[in-house]
Amino acid sequence: MAATISETRQRRPQGVRSALSAAVLLGFTPIFGKQAIGAGMSPLMVVALRTAAATLLVFVVLRLQRRTLAIYPVGFLGCLLAGVVNGVGSLMYYAGLARLDAGLAQGLFALYPLFVAMLLYLDGQRHGRAVLVALALGLPAVYLLTRAEPGAVDLRGVGMMLGAGLLYAMHIPINERVLYEVPAPTVTFYTLAAMTAVVVPVWLIQAPWRQPLPSSAVLPLAGLTAVTFLSRLALFSGVKSIGSLQTTLLGLTELVVALVVARLWLGEAWTLWQIAGGVLLAAALWLAGLDRPRLARDHRVGWLYWLRPPIPPGPALHPDRASDEAPAGARPEAHVP
Repeated sequence: MAATISETRQRRPQGVRSALSAAVLLGFTPIFGKQAIGAGMSPLMVVALRTAAATLLVFVVLRLQRRTLAIYPVGFLGCLLAGVVNGVGSLMYYAGLARLDAGLAQGLFALYPLFVAMLLYLDGQRHGRAVLVALALGLPAVYLLTRAEPGAVDLRGVGMMLGAGLLYAMHIPINERVLYEVPAPTVTFYTLAAMTAVVVPVWLIQAPWRQPLPSSAVLPLAGLTAVTFLSRLALFSGVKSIGSLQTTLLGLTELVVALVVARLWLGEAWTLWQIAGGVLLAAALWLAGLDRPRLARDHRVGWLYWLRPPIPPGPALHPDRASDEAPAGARPEAHVP
C-alpha cells in the first residue's frame, strides 16, 4: 500500500485548498459563459470550443512536465464514461445558461452535492455527522441564494440546469474510483478528451459552426477556457485527497463567487433572501471543514465496483488490518485474491 494514514491526513489541507480553488474558479464559469453567449456565440459553440481548448492545454502541460498518460484499461473506460456523462451535462448547462440569469442558473446547478451524496451512498460510502449537517444546511442555503425578485422563470432552463447538476454529480464519483490508482492530471486529460468527443460533434451537427467567432467573445471564451483547464486539475486533485462529497460541499463556494461577480459584472441584483443564504452557506462550509474521512471503507461493494484495477494474486489482507492500516481513499480489495 503506497500511502499511510499519516500521509493521507497530511494531504488533507492540500485537498481542501484544491477543492476551494476549483470552486472559486468554477464560480466564474456562468459569468464568462453568459458574456460569450451575449456576444453572439451559440451555447453549443461555447461549450465545444472551451472544452476542446482546455483538453489541448492539459495535454500540452502533461507533455511538458513529462507526466505519464498510462492508465489501466478499466480506469480508462471509467474516464470515458465520466467524460461522456459530463459532456452531455455541459451541453445542458450552457443551453440552460442561455435562458436564465447567471446567478439563478448557478444556484440551481449548485444542488449537485445532494446528488453526489446519494450516489456515494449507493456506492457504499457512509457519511460523518458533520457532512450530513453541512448538507442539511447547504440545501436551504442554495434555495435562499436563488430567491430573486418575482418574475417569469424559464422552466425549460430550470430543468436543463437541474439535469446538468445531476450529470455533473454523477461523473465525480466515477472519477473518484479511478483516482485511487491514477494521478489527477491523467484523469483530467482523459475525462476532458471524452467530453470533447461528445460536445464537438454535437456542435458540428446541430449548430451553424461556419459562423465566425465574434471578436467581442474572444476574451470571455479565453477566460472560460482557462477556468475549465485550471478548475478541472484542482477539482480532481481535491477529490483524490479528500473525496467526492467534501470536495463538492466545499464547491458550494462557487455559488457565492458567481453571485458576487454576477452583481459586479453583469448588474444582477441581490435580495435579502440571498444575503441570508450566503450566511447559511458559510456555516455549511465551516462544518464541512470539520469532518474527517473514515479510515475504513469497503470498496468491494457499490455500483462503481467494476472500476477497480486488476487484482493481483496474493495473501488476503485480514479485515482488522484493513480497517486499521488502510488510509482514506485506499483500495483494500487490491489485496484480496
